[in-house]
Amino acid sequence: MLLKILSLAGAVSGVQLLIIVKLLDIEAWQIIAALFTTNVVTLAVFRKWLAFSPQSTSDEPKGDSEKEMPPVDPTVQIAHETLPYLRRGLNETTARKTAEIIQKIAEVPAVAVTDREKVLAYLGVGCEKHQPGDRILTEATKEVIATGQYKVVQTTKQLNCPMTNCDCPLAAAVIVPLKCRDEVVGTLKLYQTTEGQLPPHVIRLAIGIAQLLSMQIELAELDRQTQLLTLAKLDALHAQINPHFFFNVLNTIIMYSRTNPTRARRLLIRLADFFRQTLKRHGHLITLREELECVNTYLVLEKARFGDKLRIVKDVDKNLLDYKVPVFSLQPLVENAVKHGITPKEGTGTVKISARVENNELVMSVADDGVGIPADKLNLVLQPGYGSGNGVGLSNVHQRLQSLYGEEYGLQIVSCAGEGTVIYLRIPLDVQIDTEERAGQGGLPYYEVESANR
Repeated sequence: MLLKILSLAGAVSGVQLLIIVKLLDIEAWQIIAALFTTNVVTLAVFRKWLAFSPQSTSDEPKGDSEKEMPPVDPTVQIAHETLPYLRRGLNETTARKTAEIIQKIAEVPAVAVTDREKVLAYLGVGCEKHQPGDRILTEATKEVIATGQYKVVQTTKQLNCPMTNCDCPLAAAVIVPLKCRDEVVGTLKLYQTTEGQLPPHVIRLAIGIAQLLSMQIELAELDRQTQLLTLAKLDALHAQINPHFFFNVLNTIIMYSRTNPTRARRLLIRLADFFRQTLKRHGHLITLREELECVNTYLVLEKARFGDKLRIVKDVDKNLLDYKVPVFSLQPLVENAVKHGITPKEGTGTVKISARVENNELVMSVADDGVGIPADKLNLVLQPGYGSGNGVGLSNVHQRLQSLYGEEYGLQIVSCAGEGTVIYLRIPLDVQIDTEERAGQGGLPYYEVESANR
């Protein structure tokens, strides 16, 4: 049987196989868990597994009734239907959906889901004392949370509910702990309205459901930890690029402090305004309008340095200004164009900043007609640490884009030595965040553009 399950590895994810093996109570399931826990979870594979049952693999002729697929086990069906909710973690909303699904499929009088302290969801018969958000009342539930062992309660007295003078019909229950990394995080309770021993199939059902829900909760926690690690990585990258930008601007101001102190003072004021705006920003995304303000500040400082040698062109649809983009996504590209494209060039150079919508993506580009990138260096510029200085800039933006949107959304560079460079940045529109905050509310002014044509 284990070999048969492992043969599914080419068609389904590892965690899917893990859940199958665990349900079948194969001793090797923990080993398989260690191998496959990084895969995406889905329980739909159980429907495929049914095709491997002895009834469906026999070569003998079958009657019409025998050709029918065996019914899906309630535990599997519940796990499959609750997956979209519990992958978001255990809270009142997901617990409510889970309780609805369990009661519908298990056909029990009442279902409750709790965390360690309060009721998250209650559905079915019962008195008004069973309300989401209320603290846990029954001593039986508290015992399960404390011991981590399931408990079968056969009488109302054993439930040990402190509430009296009510007509609550609940008389028996099976209470099973929900666990995450071997720690109890809540309970699942299936109730009966008649006292006495619960049917064995109800107890098995409750235990099986709780095991699968626990696995889903644990995988949701793993997802959450992965997201936190991603955000931590973004914070680290963002922390790199802020001083990178700051020190480059300071170098320009230092130069003017010797030759033109008045201009140096004005530039310092402009820099202070910029950082005042920066401190107001939270998170990793800002509007395109705000990002262009950052670019504008940088270009004002660079124009002070290069004068007429540097020409700026902007071709950005005003309807796109409220779209969300990663913080410091365009500014490093513009800085790269000025520093490595225009500065080494003899005569005047142009940097063009564009933004448009294409194939449901926000496509931004920074082009320069500078010296270009040699063919043998083109594949290296996005590597961390490449080039002079502290190695942030293009590689930093490239990594942050991939962390936020996926591997396919890194920077794309087209360059020809002696002719110039274009760097493309794509953002999927279907992940745009709320853009109710409109522009024109303070901020730095935009630079005037000469033309949309180069």
